[in-house]
Amino acid sequence: MSALFHAATARVDVPAQTAFAYLGDGLRQTEWTLGSWDREAVDEQLFRGRSLFDGGEVYVRISTAPAELVVDYEIGPAPDQLRRVNSARVVPGETLGWPRSSCVVTLMKWRTATQDDALWERLCAAYDAEIHMIKGRLELGF
Repeated sequence: MSALFHAATARVDVPAQTAFAYLGDGLRQTEWTLGSWDREAVDEQLFRGRSLFDGGEVYVRISTAPAELVVDYEIGPAPDQLRRVNSARVVPGETLGWPRSSCVVTLMKWRTATQDDALWERLCAAYDAEIHMIKGRLELGF
């Protein structure tokens, strides 16, 4: 675990576009993101949920870059306090020599100056669990 950046990655047996659509769906994220469950849409790109860790309200604004298969997540306790600290990238399987019907999904997180060591460790551990949740849900067709 780096002091400033963490990534979790997995090969997933679904096409890249399927994984990208899933990662960019703000309401479906309630299925795998431990820090923001019970999601509801505030508007087209802004969502509100609750942390399973402390029950706090969390806002997430999602922006997608379809050509790059990148999803950016701005996160914060209020809509006017969002920081772009999380991203997901999907690499088509064939790019890396895997079957076309697969992809590699990577979750990326950057540490902010306000996160102490204990919080950073918890956030990184959550990412390590979430990548397995994403893989399982996508491969089982949830």
